[in-house]
Amino acid sequence: MKLIITSDYEEMSQISAQIVLAKMYTNTRVNLALTAGSTPARMYKILKEQMANREYFSHVHFYNFDEIGLENEEFGLTMQALNEQFYNPCTINKDNLHVLDTSNYQNYDSTIEADGGIDLILVGIGADGHFCGNLPQFTKFESETYLMPIEKDSEEFKLLQSLSDKKPTGLAVTFGPKTVMNAKQVVLFANGKHKAEIVKKALQGPVTTDVPSSILKLHPNLVVVLDAEAASLL
Repeated sequence: MKLIITSDYEEMSQISAQIVLAKMYTNTRVNLALTAGSTPARMYKILKEQMANREYFSHVHFYNFDEIGLENEEFGLTMQALNEQFYNPCTINKDNLHVLDTSNYQNYDSTIEADGGIDLILVGIGADGHFCGNLPQFTKFESETYLMPIEKDSEEFKLLQSLSDKKPTGLAVTFGPKTVMNAKQVVLFANGKHKAEIVKKALQGPVTTDVPSSILKLHPNLVVVLDAEAASLL
């Protein structure tokens, strides 16, 4: 594990962008899976400056690693966020987007394998230790990409409703831990004091499904990028 502790969110975002960009500067196909959300927001603005309207990134392909279905919508919550934050501003060719959803999740791992595997996956860490859609109550470390039914009276469903003005279907899909661990490189990043405790548990505690992201420290090519606050308890 390579641990990079930065001074603040800006530096964390700059370094994360550099790691992603470095992976893109090759002559062969590159397959990336990048997170949506608040943590990568600044990183995506940095990437836009480097990527928008650049034809020499046409060999880079993208795979969303989880998805939350929305009723009567072409894309789910994750793809809508990635389109808004990253794919559209960076002018990513639609042919280079390989959308994971509830219709194709059963074949997605074999699709990734046929495409050459994921070269880099960039994930955040939830306050409960989840990564991708691998929540403590659902996670099995041997799982590949899988379907997660979400009961409509559950706290998870209520949270999803609060994240969008569109109605969730109650179905979600996610890369399982095995899928993530099969990636050639994993990058975990986090910022803020509120992430310090769970970061410590994940990186320095036991490997357990109670803290799903704890499995990531077993990856042979893991890079962790933290700001000083998120690293404050290490």
